Amino acid sequence: MLFVTIGLRNELQAYADGSMFSYAVAVQNVWAFHWHNIVGRLFVYLFCMLPAEAYVSLSGDAQGGVVLYGFLFYVAPLLGLALTWLADRSEGRVIFAYACVSTAILCPLVFGFPTEMWMAHAMLWPALALAHYARPTLGGAAAVLVALLALAFTHAGGMVFAGGIVCSVALRGLRDPALWRAVGAMLIVAVVWFAVKQEWQPDIYFASMLPRAAWNFFDFRILFCPLSLLLIGALVGYGLSFLVASRFSPANAQFYAVAIAAIALAAYWLRFDHALHTDNRYYLRTELFLAAPAFVAAAIVHALLKEGQFALARSWLPRLAPRGGVLAAQALTGAIIVATLVHAVETEKFVAAWNAYRAAIVRLATGTTSDPILGDPRFVSSDRIAANLDPLAWASTTQYLSVLLAPGFAPKRLVVDPDEGYYWLSCEVATANRLAPRAVPSRSREMIGADACLHRKRLIAQAPAQAFK
Repeated sequence: MLFVTIGLRNELQAYADGSMFSYAVAVQNVWAFHWHNIVGRLFVYLFCMLPAEAYVSLSGDAQGGVVLYGFLFYVAPLLGLALTWLADRSEGRVIFAYACVSTAILCPLVFGFPTEMWMAHAMLWPALALAHYARPTLGGAAAVLVALLALAFTHAGGMVFAGGIVCSVALRGLRDPALWRAVGAMLIVAVVWFAVKQEWQPDIYFASMLPRAAWNFFDFRILFCPLSLLLIGALVGYGLSFLVASRFSPANAQFYAVAIAAIALAAYWLRFDHALHTDNRYYLRTELFLAAPAFVAAAIVHALLKEGQFALARSWLPRLAPRGGVLAAQALTGAIIVATLVHAVETEKFVAAWNAYRAAIVRLATGTTSDPILGDPRFVSSDRIAANLDPLAWASTTQYLSVLLAPGFAPKRLVVDPDEGYYWLSCEVATANRLAPRAVPSRSREMIGADACLHRKRLIAQAPAQAFK
């Protein structure tokens, strides 16, 4: 619920790539602008983009369509948890409990950036619960198939998650009917996935960018970004404090340890902190992808232990209970509190800076200053924004953001980043959108088209030199 409230109140759906996605919704051209390039994420298009675009087409309310897109995107974890609760028939709803913890700990890492891994995580848990606990009927098999299909078409990582779910069902034994139901559903999913990928190939320009995007996803240096290190340090400090406190006050060890960790964090934020978690909200999708399976594994092992599936584990599990279970619950409760504290403060810092950046964009977009050197007297450079707000900039989508934030989607100037290095629109697509009747003023669409055509012409002119290189 906080994701939805904070996201919509601060227009986070327009952050970074979200500017282009929101603009595409407002001008009713989501598929042509970009989504035909990423058909492997078709579920996100059908769930978020298409309903919002349809609303704009029916009502003429571009602003309402952008808000609807943001709402549907940010409400996905809540809906995923609701579906998990309904599907989970494990004792004590163990799958649902781990889904809640995973959502609270992992989703804030990327909150604010429109990565489709956000949707993959939301669909992971209901698909997991259904694969293990759907009723042995035709309806249950259909539910498993639909859930795995939706998960596979959120992101390429979702396809990996779907395969991992099938492997988790195998822990029940090779003769378990749930396994063969999951395997059959996965085979159908794989066939559909490959057929769709073959039917809709990405544009040449976008296809040339895919290898770089893939390497960025598996750049494990991101695991050592400031927020990751802060979380690790806070949790390690909390863990050590808990071990010490549990020797002196076992009943309240988590409270003392949380207090110590909170004091240390406050000292860091007030005295030493200079980091701002902005663009890394995109790159930490890798951490979300790597960490979610750990929660899944813990959930399945826990659930199967309660069902008596692991005979070996049952021999040593009673020795840990009841005290071991109590200590684990205390330790985990405090760890969740510490992680939530870190996420709350880092999100507040991000939102405050984002609002300042939005205000700066509005001043340029509604002002009279221009920079014709950018190729058009209607353009103004984003370099005029204060340097301390640079971490909020997303070079390839600044122009779309300036349209979205201007009153009535009608900026006097199009704010353009001189370092724009990726061009979402071809001149042909932008021109076709400008000539069509849309809810966004034609002058705004004309400026977006001018920017797109200017850069595409430059790319064509540089093509022989680039080929030689």
